[in-house]
Amino acid sequence: MQKGFLPVSKQDMIEQGIEELDFVYVIGDAYVDHPSFGHAIISRVLEAYGYRVGIISQPDWKDENSIAILGRPRLAFLISGGNMDSMVNHYYVSKKRRSADAYTPGGSMGKRPDHATVVYGNLIRKKFKDVPVIIGGIEASLRRLAHYDYWSNSLKRSILLDSQADLISYGMGERSIVEIAQALESGIDVKDICFIPGTVYRTKDISGITGGRDEQYNAILLPAYEEMVNRPERYAKSFGIQYQNTDPFTARPLVEEYPKGIYVVQNPPQKPLAMEEMDAIYDLPYMRSYHPSYEEKGGVPALAEVKFSLISNRGCFGGCSFCALTFHQGRIVQARSHASIIREAERMIKEPDFKGYIHDVGGPTANFRHPSCQKQLKCGVCQNRQCLFPKPCPNLNVDHQDYRKLLQKLRALPGVKKVFIRSGIRFDYLLADKDDSFFRELVEHHVSGQLKVAPEHISGPVLNRMGKPEKSVYDRFVKKYNRLNKELGKKQFLVPYLMSSHPGSTLKEAVALAEYLRDLGYMPEQVQDFYPTPSTISTVMYSTGIDPFTGNKVYVCRNPHEKNMQRALIQYRNPQNYDLVKEALLKAGREDLIGFGEKCLIKPQNQRKKQSGSKTVELGNQKKVKCKNKNDRVSQKRNRVIRNVHQKKVKK
Repeated sequence: MQKGFLPVSKQDMIEQGIEELDFVYVIGDAYVDHPSFGHAIISRVLEAYGYRVGIISQPDWKDENSIAILGRPRLAFLISGGNMDSMVNHYYVSKKRRSADAYTPGGSMGKRPDHATVVYGNLIRKKFKDVPVIIGGIEASLRRLAHYDYWSNSLKRSILLDSQADLISYGMGERSIVEIAQALESGIDVKDICFIPGTVYRTKDISGITGGRDEQYNAILLPAYEEMVNRPERYAKSFGIQYQNTDPFTARPLVEEYPKGIYVVQNPPQKPLAMEEMDAIYDLPYMRSYHPSYEEKGGVPALAEVKFSLISNRGCFGGCSFCALTFHQGRIVQARSHASIIREAERMIKEPDFKGYIHDVGGPTANFRHPSCQKQLKCGVCQNRQCLFPKPCPNLNVDHQDYRKLLQKLRALPGVKKVFIRSGIRFDYLLADKDDSFFRELVEHHVSGQLKVAPEHISGPVLNRMGKPEKSVYDRFVKKYNRLNKELGKKQFLVPYLMSSHPGSTLKEAVALAEYLRDLGYMPEQVQDFYPTPSTISTVMYSTGIDPFTGNKVYVCRNPHEKNMQRALIQYRNPQNYDLVKEALLKAGREDLIGFGEKCLIKPQNQRKKQSGSKTVELGNQKKVKCKNKNDRVSQKRNRVIRNVHQKKVKK
C-alpha cells in the first residue's frame, strides 16, 4: 500500500501508475481519509487486499459525465450517501432546509442531492448500464428493506430497487465488501452473489431459501410491500421481525415481496470482528485529513469534531428505541486493543495542530468495551430481552476496569494534557458497577466542565417507549455525580439531553417534564424534537401508531403546533414561548401552573403586561421598563426592584 490519498482524477491515476481502477467509489461527502469516515475505511480495506480504488466525491448529479471522470471500473462502482443519511443532513426535524453541511468543503450546502444514494445509483445506470453497482453506508444500511420516509410521509421500497443497484453491503461492511470483491474477481456474475452475510440482493426465485429443514437457512417471509402500504400494522409487524433478526448467530434470511414477482432478500449480518481484525482496520495508512484540494475552501468542518478523537469500540447493547445503531452495528460490542489505540494516539500527538487534548475515547456508548455477557459470542444476543431495559439483566457483565486502564495509559502519554469523554456515558450501566473507581476517575480527569448525559425524559410511559431507565435511576446518578464532584473539589455540571414529542408523549407528559425542570432550577438551551429517522423502533411507532413488539396502540404527536407546544414547555422560561406554554397548560387542564405561586410555570397574561402611557411593560422578560417620563425616579427605582426580584427567581 502506498502512502498518500487515493486517486480523485485521471491525473492522479497517471501519477500513481494506475491504468484502470478496480473500484470507483462515489461518495456524498467530501473525501476525508480518516477512520471516522466510512468511505475511508472501506477504500483502505480494499486497498489492503490489493484492489485499486478511486474516489469521486460529490459529483454533479445533473451531469452524467461527472460519474465517468475516472473511467469504467474493472469490477464495480461503490456508492455511499455519506456519514449521515442525506435527508437528515439536509433538513431539520421541522423539514426546513439546513444552511450548512459540515461534510462539504467550506460547509457549503447543496453539493449533494436529496436521497443521494438513489440519485447516484441512477446516474451510474444511465452512463454505465452493465457495471455492477454496490451500495453501502448508513443511508443504504437503514433503508435496506421497506422503510418509512419521514420527509415524504410514505413507506418507501427497499433502496436496492430505487437505486437500481445490484447489492447492498449493510452494517459496517468491511468483511462483506472484501467477500464481494473476491467473488467478482473470481468471475461470479453479480446477479449470482446471493450467499454473502451482511448483504441484500434481489431475485425472482426464492425456492432455494424457503421451505428447507434447516431453520437457520430457512428464510422468513415478511409481509409484502403493497400489503404494508395499505395496512400499517403489517409494517409494524415486519419491523418487529427484522429487529429480532439483527444478530449474526441467530438471524435468518428475510424475504420481502414486491410487485411483478420481485423479491428483496436480506442475508443474516456478518459476524462481529475480532479484536485483531478491528486493530488491523484502524492501523491502515490513513492520511488523517481531508484531500488537499479543499484547503482553499477552508477544509471540511466535520473533521474538526473527530480529528483528535479515538474510536475504541462499535456496537451497542443499550437498545434505545430512537437509535438505529442496533440495526446498523448490532448489539454485540467489538473493541480495539489498548496497543492499537495507543499507536493511533501517538500518531495523533505528532500532528502539528495537536494542542494536548484528546477530545474523545469511545464509540456509540463510551463505557461499553466488551459484550454484555459472555454467551453472546457463542449463542448471540437474546431475541426477546434487552440487556439494560427495563432493568439490567442478571447476566450482564458490568466492568469498567479495561476502559479505566486504557484511559490511564492515554493520560500518561507525553504531550497529552487532558483526555475527555464526549461520545456519551450510559449512566444506568455506570450505576450498575459496584466498583466506583471508574466513576471517580471520570469525574476527576475526563469531564470538560460539564458532562453530557441522556435521560431524554422523566415520564414513565415515555421512558418505556424510549427503552430508557426510569427517572429514579437518573436521580441516583445525579446525586452520586454531585457527591463525587464535592469530594474531589470540582465544580462540574451535568447537561441532560431531553427529547420532546417522542411517541407516547402527550401534553400531560410534556407538562410533567416542565415541572421536573422547574424543581431542578434548570432550563436547557437546546431541546431535541423527536426526529423519525429510518429503521428505528420509535420511527415505526411514529409512522404506524403501533408498538411493533406488542401490537398495542401508541399515542403519536404529529401535529406541528402540538410539537411546538411540547418543545416550548421544556423551555417555559423563555418569554418567546409564553403563548405556546399557556395554550399547552390550558389544553392539558393545568391552569394551576399559571399564577404567582412557587410551583407556577408562568404568570397570568394580564399581570405579565401592563400599560404605562403608550409603552408596554414586559414583566416576564424584565430587560427594562419604559415610562413616559424617563426622568421619573420613582419609575426607575420600581424598574430596578422588579429586575432584581426576577433575576433572583431565575437563579433559584
